[in-house]
Amino acid sequence: MDLLDKLKSMEAEKSQLEHKLLDRAILADPQKMKPLTYRHKRCEEILAKGDELRKVIKEMEDTEEMLSRGEEDKEFLEGLRCELATLEEQRNELTSQLEALLIPQDERWQRNCIIEIRGAAGGDESTLFAADLFRMYTHYVDRKRWKLEILSSNPTEVGGFKEIIFLIKGEEAYKYMRFESGVHRVQRVPQTEASGRIHTSTVTVAVLAEAAEQDVEIDPKDLQVDTFRASGRGGQHVNVTDSAVRITHKPSGIVVSCQDERSQHQNRAKAMRILLARLEDLTRRQQEAKTGAARKAQIGTGERSEKIRTYNFPQNRVTDHRIKVSLYKLEEVISGDLQGLHSLLLEEEAKRYVQAGD
Repeated sequence: MDLLDKLKSMEAEKSQLEHKLLDRAILADPQKMKPLTYRHKRCEEILAKGDELRKVIKEMEDTEEMLSRGEEDKEFLEGLRCELATLEEQRNELTSQLEALLIPQDERWQRNCIIEIRGAAGGDESTLFAADLFRMYTHYVDRKRWKLEILSSNPTEVGGFKEIIFLIKGEEAYKYMRFESGVHRVQRVPQTEASGRIHTSTVTVAVLAEAAEQDVEIDPKDLQVDTFRASGRGGQHVNVTDSAVRITHKPSGIVVSCQDERSQHQNRAKAMRILLARLEDLTRRQQEAKTGAARKAQIGTGERSEKIRTYNFPQNRVTDHRIKVSLYKLEEVISGDLQGLHSLLLEEEAKRYVQAGD
């Protein structure tokens, strides 16, 4: 089987990785250690899934052999056919899972990620749904046992967010959260709608892999740093000290502002994290546009203008437009149960990868 044949080289790679992980020089260098440990874990996961698949295929072969003997006991034969059907389902499921694991790993998948949520069309209702999405991601982070840190926020008087930017820290955070990038559409009756009419609003979500300073070259001369007094919610420090920071990267025109922290130093540090991620993302997109390097198997474009998902409250329905799947469990999804959708998206990405022969 071609899929299982691919695992032979992985067994050799796992052995090589184990040898490297015993090297004292690597053990003493966390930056070298982390990617090797991650890859070793991936090899173990893939090989274990391959062993499961081999076992099921062997059981199928044994069952088919028993069926071919032409036993006269009809009840026994019917039992074998049922068992074979169950094994075929297991084989198909394991094959899909193994295909997903064998997708070439993007280096960024291991990283933490920065999420930017902004209200778009729909006025106050859009900002309220931005807050709903933030809560949805917060619950998902809890389920995945990741960590979340707010970098910047712009709350509204009605309890929503014009914008909220936050960092998610955790293993493979970007791998899963990248599927959230795009336009999220909500269809529901707003709390402020007296007539009970259904309104449609949209929110944009951008997902960026966190970048380190060594990953992005920035000339300090290209940065314009302004300080100003924070405004809006925030306690007594608001409008008292010039703690808010605005950083402008003059060559790209990217502007980042942070005012959530009391300390100007903390706000500047958070603004730089956002700026680094945006600059790396911009550079990568420019390179892909020039070389056509974007993978054919990629699910969606990741652009903010791409409508990716609709949340229809009256029908209790969530539709992911990229894979044309509707789930009638909106309450569960909005409460952070995103793993099912992300698994389907990964499986579809795997199928496209196999079909592309990449």
